[in-house]
Amino acid sequence: MAKGALEGVKVVDFTWAVVGPLTCKYLSDNGATVVKVESMTRIDLSRTLAPFRDRKTGVNRSGYFSSINSGKYSVTLNLKRSKAIEVAKRLVAWADVVVESMRGGAMSELGLGYEELKKVNPALIMLSTCMYGQTGPHASHPGYGLILTSLSGFNHIIGWPDRGPSPIYGPYTDFVAPRFSILAIVAALDYRRRTGKGQYLDMSQYENGIHFLAPLVLDHVVNGREPARIANRCPYAAPHGVYRCKGDDRWCAIAVFTDGEWKSFCQVIGNPDWTKDAKFATMRARLSNVDGLDKLIEKWTGGYSAEEVMRLMQSAGVASAVVATGEDICNNAQLEHRHFFVEVDHPEIGRHRIRRQGFIMSETPCEVRRPPLLGEHNEFVYTRLLGMADEEFVQLHQEGVFE
Repeated sequence: MAKGALEGVKVVDFTWAVVGPLTCKYLSDNGATVVKVESMTRIDLSRTLAPFRDRKTGVNRSGYFSSINSGKYSVTLNLKRSKAIEVAKRLVAWADVVVESMRGGAMSELGLGYEELKKVNPALIMLSTCMYGQTGPHASHPGYGLILTSLSGFNHIIGWPDRGPSPIYGPYTDFVAPRFSILAIVAALDYRRRTGKGQYLDMSQYENGIHFLAPLVLDHVVNGREPARIANRCPYAAPHGVYRCKGDDRWCAIAVFTDGEWKSFCQVIGNPDWTKDAKFATMRARLSNVDGLDKLIEKWTGGYSAEEVMRLMQSAGVASAVVATGEDICNNAQLEHRHFFVEVDHPEIGRHRIRRQGFIMSETPCEVRRPPLLGEHNEFVYTRLLGMADEEFVQLHQEGVFE
């Protein structure tokens, strides 16, 4: 198999939860050697999150952890012990890149801030990714993506007009920030290749999230408008919504943006008399009568499966798609064709699926390997990669450094 794009790059991963581990997953999937540092007294939060195989919990059984930590080595290191800090610095001296996702300033408090670490590795690239970045009045605030979706403004625009804000399913910013982080790391590696110099990357997940709300921020700055919750609707398309179909909790999305698409939509549903009503004749009219329009459409979609509605609409050039369930995604023929899900064997949870990256590189394909057990690679990393003598390894183990 061809080498990964990041073959030879060595990474120390001091991250937990989602953003940091997902960032480092993409590095490991593309060939980097990633050593994940945890502690048995403070395991990665994602090890505690469902789903668990056979609903049996355990630090090595989380499907969530598995999906964002593929291909890494796992070591345990209790950073509350002074000797562990020295071991951590030896890991940093070995590495090209360090990634951490503690609250702002936490690594410096441990004696592992960038200024300290570049003393042992002057060419080090270090990425810190946290809520607000490392500077500013809120820099030391801890938190997670579920909090950031509110702080960034996503929750304010999600929901129905007559109800309060609704949370997005899952910590949305957790899946935005890693893309910025990966780009920054690759850019820093290129800079070091050209100059021989490392650098510090201060990543604010808050600022990353706001990028995706730029049109709404611009509308406020220019027009003084605040965004309103509009559920599944759109101010310049009608119909535009999610409609109940035949079956148990089955739905299909339909969007009509032009008069030509409206004409095609009407033909698909058989040109019933109500489609000729003046209140639906133009886009402006349909937008003014959208409640009644949606009810009429759902009477028609209710007689068909979501897949049938999608095929009929798409064949007529009308934008439409099944609202997919987890089962739909796992059985999707397109994803299967592109091998998006990779099956791996795991000592505790057996054979299961992990997603690869959402793109394919022809010359340097990624390789998705199973996630590590907690502390699985202590002996290999400390004695083989760092060259620690067996006697020292045993002594540190007995002293609780590897807890």
